[in-house]
Amino acid sequence: QVQLVESGGGLVQAGGSLRLSCAASGDTFSNYAMGWFRQAPGKEREFVAGISLQGGNTQYADSVKGRFTISRDNVKTTMSLQMNSLKPEDTAVYYCGAAYLRSITHLAWQYDYWGQGTQVTVSS
Repeated sequence: QVQLVESGGGLVQAGGSLRLSCAASGDTFSNYAMGWFRQAPGKEREFVAGISLQGGNTQYADSVKGRFTISRDNVKTTMSLQMNSLKPEDTAVYYCGAAYLRSITHLAWQYDYWGQGTQVTVSS
């Protein structure tokens, strides 16, 4: 099993930046592809960014490409999401997920473990 804890959310003005972190414990971190998802009120959970087992490959949703950067540190067993040029439409609860021995996946159901989420609010 893997336990995931997100941190770093908050309130920021449009155009600002935030850095989210996801701390993992339990099973071997490098056995898991990792992803960031977000869920706004009344909407489904959507893929934001994903990173491969060793961090060599990344993928992004079109809506965040060029603004967000995902990274991981398999020694520290952490994952981060640097979010720049934030927009009000980025407002959501952000979740990190872990997918056992998978390639990067955009599908929420393919993730085995989830954190509790961290709120990001971008004011206009």
